[in-house]
Amino acid sequence: MNGIAAPPYLTQAAREDWDLLAAPAEDTGVFEPEQAAHLPEPARRWLLHAIAPGTPLRRAVQLAMHGTIRLGSWRPFEAVQVIAPLNGYVWAATTRLAGLSVRGFDRYRSRRGEMRWRLIGTIPMMSVTGADVTRSAAGRLACEFVMAPATALDPRVQWKALDESHALARFAVDAEDFEVTLRVGPSGALETAMVSRWGNPDKSGYRPHIFGVECDRESTFEGFTIPSSLRGGWWPGTERWADGEFIRLAIDRAIFR
Repeated sequence: MNGIAAPPYLTQAAREDWDLLAAPAEDTGVFEPEQAAHLPEPARRWLLHAIAPGTPLRRAVQLAMHGTIRLGSWRPFEAVQVIAPLNGYVWAATTRLAGLSVRGFDRYRSRRGEMRWRLIGTIPMMSVTGADVTRSAAGRLACEFVMAPATALDPRVQWKALDESHALARFAVDAEDFEVTLRVGPSGALETAMVSRWGNPDKSGYRPHIFGVECDRESTFEGFTIPSSLRGGWWPGTERWADGEFIRLAIDRAIFR
């Protein structure tokens, strides 16, 4: 199946990242339920729910989505994304402010994060890189590994059961170690994913904050069942969630690479 095209407004560097992350994988075999036998129960239950037997174990995904994002007030957006867990992502979106188009991207690959956004395609609104942006972007990538469930079988990912509903995935994104906590329902559906992520959501300086997604609905694409209606932001599961939630999205297409 053809992939999702990179948006024309990406910079050359972001387009190169997109092409590298979206490149079709070599044959990685297909999923058999026995491959999940070594996982702790919540993670095993999730994986058996998330991957149909015989599905090629592709570990990158391209997504097309729409939803609302909080930029002062809630505003509609459309976006595409490529995610290769443990390696990188590019998320490119369009929205509107005061009736004017805003478009741009967030990206991470090879220990470099960037956020670049333009009003009506030309006027800079945000263009930032640096250590804090890179570290925050790596945390986002860690949390989003659940969108490519075959990553759970990567030998670099270590698992631990916390209780009957929660599993902890430990792995590194380049130089930093992450622990992502998944809450899994009785059916195996993913309910939440949370990680400690470097950020400055309260404008008090960069430091670790709880970041994550709450999954309201799921859909099946190419043998993978993934969250298809999500709410994301800072401090999920706490009294600060109402302030920290900044994106609500629906997945329209998912193509695994």
